[in-house]
Amino acid sequence: MVHPANVQDYDGAEAVLDKAQERFPCLKKIYADAIYAYKQLPLCVLILYGWAVEIVKHAKKPKVFKVLPKRWIVERTFAWLGRCRRLSKDYERSSRVSETWIQLAMIGLMVRRLRPA
Repeated sequence: MVHPANVQDYDGAEAVLDKAQERFPCLKKIYADAIYAYKQLPLCVLILYGWAVEIVKHAKKPKVFKVLPKRWIVERTFAWLGRCRRLSKDYERSSRVSETWIQLAMIGLMVRRLRPA
């Protein structure tokens, strides 16, 4: 789900979680960045949806590089999307069009993986 830039992540979480509940009814755990700990969001998600939210914490020393658990999955996905020429810049005026292009890019990625070598 794509939100406008003036919507904070924790404020837009409800719409994303509502959509996730429809599409993934068996979901049990969510990995989230530290910003999602704001406003008691993990507790609200547990009460409303029954899902556990694990906040992936950053290293305390800012100059030390450390791979954060599960975060590499998100970063890798963003890198794959960045290879799509249409998604390299934000050309779209509507968030629905942006979501559609992201879906098309991921469908293309999956089709390329399914094609026999």
